[in-house]
Amino acid sequence: MIGYVLKRLLMMIPTLLVISFIVFVIIQLPPGDYLETYIAELESQGESVDPDKIAFLRAEYGLDQPFIVQYFNWVKGFVVGNFGYSFEFDLPVREVIGDRIWLTIMVSVITIVFTWLIAFPIGIYSATHQYSWGDYGLSLLGFIGLATPNFLLALVMLYLANIWFGTSIGGLMEPEYLDQPWSWGKFQSVLEHLWIPVVVIGTSGTAGMIRRLRANLLDELEKQYVLTGKAKGLPPGKLLRKYPLRMSLNFFIADIGSLLPSVISGAEVVAIVLSLPTTGPMLLSALQSQDMYLAGSFLMFLAMLTVVGMLISDLLLAWLDPRIRLQGEMAK
Repeated sequence: MIGYVLKRLLMMIPTLLVISFIVFVIIQLPPGDYLETYIAELESQGESVDPDKIAFLRAEYGLDQPFIVQYFNWVKGFVVGNFGYSFEFDLPVREVIGDRIWLTIMVSVITIVFTWLIAFPIGIYSATHQYSWGDYGLSLLGFIGLATPNFLLALVMLYLANIWFGTSIGGLMEPEYLDQPWSWGKFQSVLEHLWIPVVVIGTSGTAGMIRRLRANLLDELEKQYVLTGKAKGLPPGKLLRKYPLRMSLNFFIADIGSLLPSVISGAEVVAIVLSLPTTGPMLLSALQSQDMYLAGSFLMFLAMLTVVGMLISDLLLAWLDPRIRLQGEMAK
């Protein structure tokens, strides 16, 4: 086990290097850079541009260097925790990300917990009561959840909250708490606004997870070892928990590789509709404005979390399901 983990950790280094090069190429593909976009915006507004200042900024942040030099400078900065400078926010990338990342993690983690708390009991009930009225009703709700776009549900919730309660639920807190230190009032304001994005973002994930858990559990319940357990007189609850339910959870564990990046990226479209101060809209804005170091740092964080998540999911799958071998070989 230790040798396998060390081998995977060593493989992460060239993997992340290749990803970093691809990311840097992609964010450099659009013509021009942030400064050229900034100049064009100022000129469109009739304002003058100081060419000496633009030349100084290019030299200061290495934008006048060849592509490969810019790339190596960027990668070397990652090693020492320097992710570059955000031109749009006029701050180091680390400070820009730090302002929003904790709110993003809070929303995403609570959404994941909400999804699991709703999906697990419904999926188990639907599988163990196949073709019952409860199964049909819950399946209908699941299909509605899958078919409803999150941004549309967000708009509906905004409207209903305004009509029924007379309050605006946009954002994650009241305006007076923005950029203020944490206090009990700010915490209460966050809790008051948090339930809408959690419900909206978690709806489609809950619906999809219910359908997958139901299908996997039904497949396990029809296997021979379950019939053997029933024949031996095992209690139904113990038989369900010890064997088929455990085997049907493989896809939950396998999803960790995609789950960790979602904790940081968040639901971009929903965050824009609900005016959430999370990192998703910031990433979209950075890509649109060609804020290359901010966008590249976000994409590298997502890549790193994906690689780490895949390692964690592989280890947990091997622990959960004895049929899985880390070395890909049959046990002798």
